[in-house]
Amino acid sequence: MLKFNPLYPRYPRRKFLKNLGWAGVGILAACTTPSNNTTDNNQPVKIGAMYLLTGGFATYGEFARDGINLALTEINTNGGINGRTVEVIFEHEGDPVQTARRLVLEENVDFLIGIDSSGNAEALVPTLPELGRVLMVTHAATPKITGELCNKYIFRCSVNGAQNATAGADIGTKAPYLKWTTIGPDYAFGHQSWDFFQKAVQQRQPDIKFLDKTAFPTLGAEDYNSFITTLTESNADAIWCSLWGNDLVNFVRQANKFGLFAKFPVYMELGAAMEVLTALGAEMPISQWVGTRYWWQTPDTEINRNFVQKFRDRYNSYPSYNAQNAYVGLHLLAAAANDAKTTNTEAVIQALEGREYEAPMGKVTIRGADHQAIVDVTWGKTAKSVDYPFPILDPIQIALGNSVTRSANATSCQL
Repeated sequence: MLKFNPLYPRYPRRKFLKNLGWAGVGILAACTTPSNNTTDNNQPVKIGAMYLLTGGFATYGEFARDGINLALTEINTNGGINGRTVEVIFEHEGDPVQTARRLVLEENVDFLIGIDSSGNAEALVPTLPELGRVLMVTHAATPKITGELCNKYIFRCSVNGAQNATAGADIGTKAPYLKWTTIGPDYAFGHQSWDFFQKAVQQRQPDIKFLDKTAFPTLGAEDYNSFITTLTESNADAIWCSLWGNDLVNFVRQANKFGLFAKFPVYMELGAAMEVLTALGAEMPISQWVGTRYWWQTPDTEINRNFVQKFRDRYNSYPSYNAQNAYVGLHLLAAAANDAKTTNTEAVIQALEGREYEAPMGKVTIRGADHQAIVDVTWGKTAKSVDYPFPILDPIQIALGNSVTRSANATSCQL
C-alpha cells in the first residue's frame, strides 16, 4: 500500500491530472523551437554563421567572415533590421547539424547563413524543418539542396555546381578535345561536378568520350603523385578539375613538377578563387581556363567597384567569391526581414521567394520554385599581370544565368 508523506498533502485525482496536463504542455513547449518573432528593439536580431574556420580550408571561412562583417557594418549603419541591431555569431561548421541546433536552441538565432562543404550542406538541409529557421547558403555548391533535398527553409544566393559545370562545358566544347578525364575530391561535390560536366558536354557535343581512368583523391589529401600519373596515362585530350582550396593549391604545385600543364589543358572549375590565386602566385599555370563564383574585376558596375574598394580599404586584399557571396547573403536576409517587417520565418520566406537583388556580382534572382539563385557565371583564362602579384583573368567569359541553370522542373525540388 502506498503511504503519503504528510508534508505533501493529497491532491484530488482530477486536480492532480489537470496540473500534470499543464506541466506536460510546459515541458513540450520548452522542447519546441524558440520563436524568432521578437519585436523588442532592445534585443538584437541574431544570425548564426557557419563556415570552415579551422583546418586546411579555413581561408574560405575567413573570407566569408570578412564579407559578412562588411555587410554587418552597412546594415547596422542603416538601421539594422526593423530598427534592431544585428548580431552575427560565427561558428566552425564542424558537425553542421549539431552546430545549427546549438545556434537555434541555445543562442536563439533568427536566421542561419553559410556552409562551405557540400557534404555538410546535404546533411544539414533535411533538419531545417525541425529547426524552423531559414538557412542562406553562400558557398556549398551541391545541386541537391535546391533539388531533391530542398525544403522551404533553404535558400542559396550563390552559383551551384551544375551552373558552374555547364558554363565550363560551354567553353570546353568550343575546343577540339574529344576525350576527357577528371580529377576531383572524393565526396559529393567532386562526383557531382564530373556528372554535370559530362551531361552538359553531351548535350552540346554527343561524340565526346569520357574516360574510365579518373582520379578522386580524398578531401584534404597531400600527395597527388599517383593521381597525376593516372591523368598522364589516361590518354585524355583534356582534364576537368573540380579540386578546390588547399587541395587545388597542392595539386597544382605537384602537377607543375610533372609538367602536366604543358601536356594537357586543365579546366579548373574553381581555379579563379582568390584563395587559390594568392596562394600560388607565379606558380599558377598561365593560359588555363578557370572558373569562379564571382570575380572582383567584373561586372564593371558602380556597385561592384564600391564593394571592392570598401573591401580593400578594410582588409587590404581583393574579395574572394566566398567573401562576396557571404556579403550578399547577409544583405538578402536583412532586406527580406525589413520588407516583411518581422523576423518571423514564414514571412521572411515569402519575402525571399522571387526576390531580385543588385549585387556586386550582378543581378541575383532567388527563384521561387526551388530557392536557387539565378546569376551569371564567370570563367576566364589565367594571364600574367604586372599590376598584381597573382594571375588575373584575360579573356573573361560570362555565361548568362538563365542559359546555365536547369529548369525548376528538372531539379526535382518540391516545396
